Amino acid sequence: MLIELNDITKTYEIGTVLVPALKGINVNVNKNEYVAIMGPSGSGKSTLMNIVGCLDTPSEGVYMLNNNNVSDMSDDELAEIRNREIGFVFQTFNLLPRASALHNVELPLIYNGTPAAKRRKQAEEALERVGLADRMHHKPNELSGGQRQRVAIARALVNNPSIILADEPTGNLDSRTGEEIMEIFEDLHDSGNTIILVTHEEYIAEHSDRIIRLRDGIVERDEAVMERSA
Repeated sequence: MLIELNDITKTYEIGTVLVPALKGINVNVNKNEYVAIMGPSGSGKSTLMNIVGCLDTPSEGVYMLNNNNVSDMSDDELAEIRNREIGFVFQTFNLLPRASALHNVELPLIYNGTPAAKRRKQAEEALERVGLADRMHHKPNELSGGQRQRVAIARALVNNPSIILADEPTGNLDSRTGEEIMEIFEDLHDSGNTIILVTHEEYIAEHSDRIIRLRDGIVERDEAVMERSA
């Protein structure tokens, strides 16, 4: 089992008020699953994503990631797990505007101390994998929105992470470009990557094999997608 979430709760303190965001979440994700997380605003999906991505820790419960108990790790330990196990793709791309696509993809490898020649090779291979071999020396403002998201996906891939965690990855793209990005995620899944996708769009979620629907901090439904979208 790649991910085990056991009785996960998360409560935020806002002044003197306690605000429960997650109320006893139990979810398992196997290696090479393709899972979408859906829910209305305030359902807890962003909080759940932050916990799965080791950006936040639960108030109670146990989170096992790749046989590591990350529930009560220190910030430094969480940062190490994030760098080793998780590749992030964000709605807003989060690229350095003055850096080339190649350098943007290299960043996680710079942080973990990978030697220059090796990280350049890995970054080039990641960009080739998302169809941007001919754009690796372009800066973000020289790329379309879809190409920028491809750079972000290549950056998420470059460390060969256990999980690719995508937060509304088509949210800033038109529908045609969004479909092209979803085709990349399908190819990555078919190649063996585990993908967890947070979205509010039903047609995007239907690209996955399984949809976890949250409401008011609990799992309302956890269901298989019977047929992958064309």
